[in-house]
Amino acid sequence: MATYAVGDLQGCLGALQCLLKQVAFDPQQDRLWLVGDLVNRGPQSLETLRFLHGIRDSLVCVLGNHDLHLLAAWRNVERLKKSDTLREIFEAPDCAELLEWLRQQKLMHYDEKRDVALVHAGIPPQWSLRKALKYAAEVEAALRDDNLFPLYLDGMYGNDPAKWDSDLKGVTRLRVITNYFTRMRFCTADGKLDLKSKEGLDSAPPGYKPWFKYHDRKTKDLKIIFGHWAALEGKCDEPGISALDTGCVWGGAMTLMNVDSGERLSCKCDEHGHPTPPVASPVPTPSPASAPR
Repeated sequence: MATYAVGDLQGCLGALQCLLKQVAFDPQQDRLWLVGDLVNRGPQSLETLRFLHGIRDSLVCVLGNHDLHLLAAWRNVERLKKSDTLREIFEAPDCAELLEWLRQQKLMHYDEKRDVALVHAGIPPQWSLRKALKYAAEVEAALRDDNLFPLYLDGMYGNDPAKWDSDLKGVTRLRVITNYFTRMRFCTADGKLDLKSKEGLDSAPPGYKPWFKYHDRKTKDLKIIFGHWAALEGKCDEPGISALDTGCVWGGAMTLMNVDSGERLSCKCDEHGHPTPPVASPVPTPSPASAPR
C-alpha cells in the first residue's frame, strides 16, 4: 500500500491518469492525496470530477480556490469568467451528485501518524496546527450546512480583511480563513496577506515573505504538502515543505510524489490534454522561477 500526493489537476485528467499508470496505482490498496484545484482552465474538468468521484474511497482531497469558485458558480452561473472551463459541468446530468460530493471535502487534512498536513495554498505563520485545523473546520462546516452554504459562497470573494483577527465573525471570518488556505503566497510575519503578487520567491513585496519562509512560524516542525503556486515549479528549500504545483495547465508538468519516500514523477500534456511520457524527478533543489498565473 502506497500513498501519493499530486499537484493541482485543473482539469488535466490525461496527465493524472498517466502518472497513476506509471506507479501502478491500485485504488483498492493505495491512497491518493489531492492538493486542490481539481478543475478549471484545463480541457477535462467534468471528466476529472467523474474520475475522482469514481475512486472517491481512495482519495483524500482538500479544496482549492478554483474548486470553491466552481461551487459558487453552481449557485450563480454569472460568476463564470471567460477563461473558466466549468460550464459543461453544470450541463451534465450528474452535476448535482458531483458537486454535492465536492462540497463535502476538506480545507485541510492532517495525517497524525505521518505528522503531515495537506493544504492547497499554505498555513499562515501565526497559526498553530491546532488552530489551523479548528479554523479549517469552520469553513468545512459552512460548506456542508444547507443554510450557511449559500451565504458563505455569496460572501467568499474579496481580499479584505487582509489579516486574521480572532474577533472576526460571520462570513467575514470565513473569507479570511478561506484566503489563507486557498489563495495565500506572500504574507507578513503576523499574517497580513498580499494577494496580488503571484510570481516566484524573489517577487515578494517589501515587508513580505513566502508564508513558509518565517522560521518562527508556529508550524515549523510540521511537514506540509501544498499546491497553488505554479511559479515555484515545485522548488522549495524549506525542510519538510513540499510544493507540488508545477503548472501542468500552464504548459508545465503535473507532479506526483510518494508521501513517504519523497520520490517524484512528472508528466506533461499538450493543449488537448494528451500526456507525454512521465519522467522521474528528484526532490527539487531551490531555484525560484516564475510562471503565468
